[in-house]
Amino acid sequence: MPFTERDGWIENYRTMHDEERPDERKAKTERRGMGAVGGILVALGLAAAKFKTLLAVLFSFKWLFLAPKLLLSFGSMFLSVWLYAQWFGGWKIGIVFVLMILVHELGHFVTWRNYGVNASLPMFIPGFGAFVSAPAGGTPAQNVAAALAGPLFGVAAAAACWVYGIVAGEPSMMPQARFWTGCAYIGFFLNLFNLIPTPPFDGGAVAGAVDARLWIVGVVLLGGWVLLFGHSVFGIVILLLMLVTAVPRIIGIFRGHIDPHGSGLLPVQRAVTLVAYLAIVFVAIAGAAATHMERAA
Repeated sequence: MPFTERDGWIENYRTMHDEERPDERKAKTERRGMGAVGGILVALGLAAAKFKTLLAVLFSFKWLFLAPKLLLSFGSMFLSVWLYAQWFGGWKIGIVFVLMILVHELGHFVTWRNYGVNASLPMFIPGFGAFVSAPAGGTPAQNVAAALAGPLFGVAAAAACWVYGIVAGEPSMMPQARFWTGCAYIGFFLNLFNLIPTPPFDGGAVAGAVDARLWIVGVVLLGGWVLLFGHSVFGIVILLLMLVTAVPRIIGIFRGHIDPHGSGLLPVQRAVTLVAYLAIVFVAIAGAAATHMERAA
């Protein structure tokens, strides 16, 4: 059927402007809709996969065993912060005390893990420090290295606080404003105390590896400290621990039941251990003395 001039003009307009016909527009709209639905389905599938992975992690047996350990470790740490804050009159000092102990224990933890020993996370005993337990199985050299690592990390952390305080200009401040110097003193003193050469301290483990007769020196030092400065529950408990752990071993040495050189270390290893131990002790004494004088000046 012939079309009119107006119809021909409309057809020419559609051809020139590439105008889509209604059926073509409908098909395109449907394709867009299908694409959007497909994108949503893909996104939901990815989310479901991630959620499934998350559920698998949350409900895995390993996580179920690890969660109570983490809860106990961090719970004991927060309880220690609260206790030290009550004892020493402030949250700042409580947090510093616990962090210094934590760094010390992480020295043991990292060293044991580096040797492939499945050491536990640091566990705090509020008011009495913390500990890292490790199953027996390390070599004598690894045992003494792990014992030295705790004080080494702790003294290094104290030294870092001291240096930061100097850079921050604390020597020119009033003594009560020297916060980082105070942190350094706490770190040096705690690790120096822990280096007393008698069980149950790290110094006792090191002394036993070098020559178990050094425990006698540690018992005298610790007993003197308790008599002069340890008139508290803490001092009494430390004294009892010494009597239970150190004194029977010293008696065993005198009776010949314990070989003072029976740690398994070679003579060269004992010499290196002794030098390392004395070096850490020297740095801890010097640091504690210097930071104490700065705080008192």
